[in-house]
Amino acid sequence: MKVSTAIVAALALLQGLAFAAGIETAPVQAAGASDVYVSDGVLEAVRQTVIAAQVPGRITDLRVKAGDVVKAGQVLARVDERAATQQAAASQAQVAATQAQLEAAQREFARSERLYGKKYISQAAMEQAEAQFKATQAQVRALVAQASVANTQTSFHTIQAPYSGVVAEVNCELGDMATPGKPLVRMYDPAALRVVADVPESYARALAAGKPAKLELPGAPEALRWQTPTSMTVLPTADPASHTLQVRLALPARVTGLTPGMFARAYLPILSTGTGGRLTVPVAAVITRTELHAVYVVDAQGRAQLRQVRLGRSAGDRVEVLAGLQAGERVALDPVAAARISP
Repeated sequence: MKVSTAIVAALALLQGLAFAAGIETAPVQAAGASDVYVSDGVLEAVRQTVIAAQVPGRITDLRVKAGDVVKAGQVLARVDERAATQQAAASQAQVAATQAQLEAAQREFARSERLYGKKYISQAAMEQAEAQFKATQAQVRALVAQASVANTQTSFHTIQAPYSGVVAEVNCELGDMATPGKPLVRMYDPAALRVVADVPESYARALAAGKPAKLELPGAPEALRWQTPTSMTVLPTADPASHTLQVRLALPARVTGLTPGMFARAYLPILSTGTGGRLTVPVAAVITRTELHAVYVVDAQGRAQLRQVRLGRSAGDRVEVLAGLQAGERVALDPVAAARISP
């Protein structure tokens, strides 16, 4: 017996609807407007420095390693300074030689003045002695300045800590060649820490400056996990790629047991926008492909249709939907199964 095409199509439709009925769905919910924005961030030191050599040379002394606590002015490393020391010595010798010439020119000028007063020499001879004396004076000043520069350059071969802090990283070994601008040591000041987080432009404008924020450090000891920032600063420029603004939240001074780079979560108070709520869906319903976010919307007839959405922030197992869905629609919690019945 032959089965007509219409009957086959009807059986296929019924089979698809039966399969769709077994897919678990969840409604698109409208949540009340939240007065807190949660943003992931990172802990960093307010004062952190990458130290590099100012002059080229071989590293002849390396006195620190990662994790060392150093004081301001403490020697971290030394660069071979033999050539600079010899240059400084040569400059000092030139200064000494010229100072001897200056003393002779000064005596000659004084003698010329006495002889000119007695009319034993001409005025031209006296003026020539004066010119020689002044020229030697100028030469001494120039050589003294050059010697000072040479001595200053000698100090560049000793690399010192600019402030008291902790050595975070050492990027060189004894015997390596140092070049100007090449990082040698990275250090930070643990006395002042802050959390840096990014906030979308729309929420940055609604931050409530008069309400206290909260900081969570999941990787910190329990006693330090929750912190109240002492100040909050929103940078005035936005990132053109992500369209977010950076928020800096300062931790209380002298908090010990925390290290830069730790994961942090900032709970930022925001003003009510009066929009009447937000749409949220379960995170499990969202399909992410590179920069594309989509969900399968299941209609009353059991048909699943792929729909692109624009997402906002996440909160627990749900994520905010900024565009693409309406309240009351149902989304498939198993996108893989929904794809099989999608027309």
